[in-house]
Amino acid sequence: MATPPRAWQRMLSGRRLDLLDPTPLDIEIEDIAHGLAFVARWNGQTHGEFAYSVAEHSLLVVDLYRAAQPKAPVKWQLAALLHDAPEYVIGDMISPVKAAVGPGYAELDDRLTAAIHLRFGLPAAIPATVKKQIKKADKMSAWLEATQIAGFTIEEANRFFGQPPEDGPLPDRLNPRPPMEVKAEFIARFRKLSEQI
Repeated sequence: MATPPRAWQRMLSGRRLDLLDPTPLDIEIEDIAHGLAFVARWNGQTHGEFAYSVAEHSLLVVDLYRAAQPKAPVKWQLAALLHDAPEYVIGDMISPVKAAVGPGYAELDDRLTAAIHLRFGLPAAIPATVKKQIKKADKMSAWLEATQIAGFTIEEANRFFGQPPEDGPLPDRLNPRPPMEVKAEFIARFRKLSEQI
């Protein structure tokens, strides 16, 4: 009888995360921060000395979410920070690739998200209204990234990601930074939010 293929990944913390059956006990924030700081958004097709990482994107999303939802409970701000956390092991696939892969990717992402949320005291599935608000901040971040560092015209970005609100606070200029600097900021933000829950 053939041995089933390995479905776990060894993390720098020493944990072995089973991608098909992840448990909260095998998840560490340092592993997430490290992985996300080295995963490039836009398949690395961005301007700048460094790739624009998923960790940096996540920091921007939580800032945009908090600006749009200033009274949001801290736990939902933490959910915004962790909205792409599964990508620390499954990578950041651009939307056209996700569509080609099919529902298997979404199922894997959902299982990992549930385990990550449980590990850090969030519900396995967050309320639909909160998820929609975080997605709105995510799309605004994508618009900013697309127009500032990924080479999209404003018209293209408006078509694919929606036009950002004219009255919303937007960063002046995105500036991709070194991975270890972004990792440290991600961990610091996580700790700050976690301490307030």
